[in-house]
Amino acid sequence: MSSDNHRRIDLVKIGEGRYKATNARGGVLPIGSGEDPDFTPVELLLAAIAGCGAINVDLITSRRAEPLSFAMVAEGDKVRDEHGSHLTDLRVTFEICFPEGEAGDRAREVLPRAIEQNRDRLCTVSRTVELGTDIEYLDR
Repeated sequence: MSSDNHRRIDLVKIGEGRYKATNARGGVLPIGSGEDPDFTPVELLLAAIAGCGAINVDLITSRRAEPLSFAMVAEGDKVRDEHGSHLTDLRVTFEICFPEGEAGDRAREVLPRAIEQNRDRLCTVSRTVELGTDIEYLDR
């Protein structure tokens, strides 16, 4: 796989139940176990799903009109069953308001299709979750 396609983060422990993820561009993200304000891994998964959708849908609709407001909710239920711990009933809700007028009408018109395209082929995060992929865990 070419280096343009490869993605990586590095993670180090920074305290009890706290970690720091760093990307190749130097971005830093604290991760916690839920005992502090830091996002938990499950919350980060929901944020990644929403963030991916936000980028894709905003890119498509903003070509027609800049939204007056753009918000999303990503949610699901954490369960533990015969398959172990996982999320069920994942839902992503877009709450977008466009201005009145012709440009806003065009943005509202493409919004449902943009959400479908995001769900069906554009969002790498949600597509990976839906399709599933093996994860190899190594000890070095």
